[in-house]
Amino acid sequence: MAQFTQNPNRLDPYKNFKFRVRFGNDVVAGVSKVGALKRTTEVVKHRDGGDFSSSRKSPGRTEYEAITLERGVTHDREFQNWARAAQAFNVVGSSPEQMGLGNFRKDIIIELYNESGQKVLAYKVYRCWVSEYQALPDLDANANAVALEHIKIENEGWELDESVTEPKEPDATPR
Repeated sequence: MAQFTQNPNRLDPYKNFKFRVRFGNDVVAGVSKVGALKRTTEVVKHRDGGDFSSSRKSPGRTEYEAITLERGVTHDREFQNWARAAQAFNVVGSSPEQMGLGNFRKDIIIELYNESGQKVLAYKVYRCWVSEYQALPDLDANANAVALEHIKIENEGWELDESVTEPKEPDATPR
């Protein structure tokens, strides 16, 4: 049975250019690109003892791929500080203050907005930590580009935030 929504006239899918990333309640400034949310479930093959011709398949372990966040280089040190917390986690002889255990893992939220700026989807990503940090890209005097920093975030799963529902979009008919 078809599920009715608040906006049954919307036929177009949402665009991928209006989004926000949050570390807890704080919006991360300047994020221009977020990698895909992707999970893969292993296939476990098995065969019945009397069945010689075919195998059966069942789901195994699920893995969540790392997510990349990219933004222009500024004086905001949020990416660098989070990456440093993960780096210090395994340093032998680090004091608990240096290890940054309170900041090592974060839950993040990725929000998608419609053309009117209304939040339409949100995903909660759990127990994230930085496995790769790029402070500066290749620098090229002949290029015409923005300097970008990026972090690669490992995570232990994500889910759709069911509390975010489809909003009633504003009426765009001329008056």
